[in-house]
Amino acid sequence: QVQLVDSGGGLVQAGGSLRLSCATSGRTFSTYFMGWFRQAPGKERDFVAAIGRIGESTYYADSVKGRFTISRDNGKNTVYLQMNSLKSEDTAVYYCVADDSMSYRSRSWHYWGQGTQVTVSS
Repeated sequence: QVQLVDSGGGLVQAGGSLRLSCATSGRTFSTYFMGWFRQAPGKERDFVAAIGRIGESTYYADSVKGRFTISRDNGKNTVYLQMNSLKSEDTAVYYCVADDSMSYRSRSWHYWGQGTQVTVSS
């Protein structure tokens, strides 16, 4: 079992930056793949990014490649999502996720944070 607490969302102008954080507790952090999904109003939850257990591999949705960076600090049991060059279409609730394996499908991830709202004004 692992507990996830997302933070760092907020209101930002287009072109700006935000860094999301996800603090974890419970089972050993380094045994999990970690990731981020997002859900805009009226839409399904979409994959954003994921990272391997020790950060050896990263995965990104095409829509965020080159703008977002996922990283993890296994000493602090925390995963981050640095978001740069934000666009209005990035507006969504962002969820931190954890599981034993990587997947682009939301239903494959067993552990979810509570979500943090990101709003990008144009």
